[in-house]
Amino acid sequence: MNLKELLKSCKKDDINAQKELYDRYKDVLYILCLKYSRSKEEAEDILHDSFMIIFTSLNKYKGKGSFEGWMKRIVINKAITSFKKASNFNVLLNEEITGEVVIEESSIKSIPLKEILNAIQQLPDRYRMVFNLYEMDGYSHNEISKMLDITVGTSKSNLHRSKILLRKRIKECNNNLNTRSYGN
Repeated sequence: MNLKELLKSCKKDDINAQKELYDRYKDVLYILCLKYSRSKEEAEDILHDSFMIIFTSLNKYKGKGSFEGWMKRIVINKAITSFKKASNFNVLLNEEITGEVVIEESSIKSIPLKEILNAIQQLPDRYRMVFNLYEMDGYSHNEISKMLDITVGTSKSNLHRSKILLRKRIKECNNNLNTRSYGN
């Protein structure tokens, strides 16, 4: 069934169509959920809640832009809402930023994707949210500040600090990989 027909059936609460839509997009949206969560369980909750919103909001999708992009915005907004509700979402006040932190592409080529995702998940909530929104999903600091109710300076500071932590974690991963390869 093509997407247009599938959406039409989903709007009529056709359970088989809803299952097909879920099966078609669950993997790509789950990966997005993992980027914004601390654990697989939390990612599954965000995914489930997002699909509930998707199914109840299908009439709001007007066919402008990609349907997948529309769903991704719902997932990101759901993840942000979850973090805002969490009591441990404390924003870092604007602090002086001393230059751009660069993570060399060559330093991450040998690291498995699972390890990189794990490193991102281990970031403190405020850093992970800003890192993902800015680096992974292309939002500007202005947009992030509005989404998270923080200042632009705080967004920049949190991004800077997230990169410092990620660079350190990537270095540790590379050292572990080198130790394992030399230890055999």
